[in-house]
Amino acid sequence: MTQTSAYPTRQGNYASINGLDLYYERSGQAQEGSVPVLLLHGGFGATGMFDSVLTPALSAGRDVITVDLQGHGRTADIARALRYDTMADDIAALIRHLGLPRADVMGYSMGGGVALQTAVRHPDLVRKLVAVSAPFKRSGWYPESLAGMDRMGAHIAAHMLQTPMYQQYAQVAPHPDDWPQLWDKMGDLLRQEYDWSAQIAALSMPTMIVVGDADSLAPSHAAEFFGLLGGGQRDGGWDQSGMTPHRLAILPGTTHYDIFMSALLPAAVTPFLSSEVQP
Repeated sequence: MTQTSAYPTRQGNYASINGLDLYYERSGQAQEGSVPVLLLHGGFGATGMFDSVLTPALSAGRDVITVDLQGHGRTADIARALRYDTMADDIAALIRHLGLPRADVMGYSMGGGVALQTAVRHPDLVRKLVAVSAPFKRSGWYPESLAGMDRMGAHIAAHMLQTPMYQQYAQVAPHPDDWPQLWDKMGDLLRQEYDWSAQIAALSMPTMIVVGDADSLAPSHAAEFFGLLGGGQRDGGWDQSGMTPHRLAILPGTTHYDIFMSALLPAAVTPFLSSEVQP
């Protein structure tokens, strides 16, 4: 189907992969030699999460592919737990389904975790990686954020029926009655312990870490993340010889809940994705 919007034509389709009918949209005006970028939304979000700022900004000169992850947006849930690794395998399968040799992968929050695991599990398919507001271990979240995750479950769903979050979900979800199930599965996902330190340290593709200075994880965690990649270990030098191919951006006046709508995000990310930096 074709949708109209303020930015170039978006085309929505489904890919039958890994037992899912995975919904994705393509937009942009790709220039010769450009590499597509996949955008992965946060929990309870969908492809439209990036409509206001990020997708239009990145669509100039490249193919932008936004994806509705399992149980989100127009992608119906299946009898499978929500896990970062299985959703990452879905993204890898989509890249192959589209016949792309490689893609840049960028994710926000939950989508950032999926992007990280896509790079870890399928490094041959990821040219550059951008993780926005996503820690590399569960303890990277602030304690109050973890407490909210610990309480998450189907019992919360009814209290969210009057929110824009539910209204957006119900507008596009194949099965809106799955709303409580999504809350249960999200709670189960977010209570899983993980520490990807060793996997992050082994990544070779250029990686950018982006957080807000008032995010749900501390700027110090983002700096630690950057350090695992070898960044921030020495003076970059007048000739930049001491720099790594990796980047760290801490966006001022930005929280976990508005970073994906901030004009600072594409301003930070676009030069990284457009550069010729190589590992």
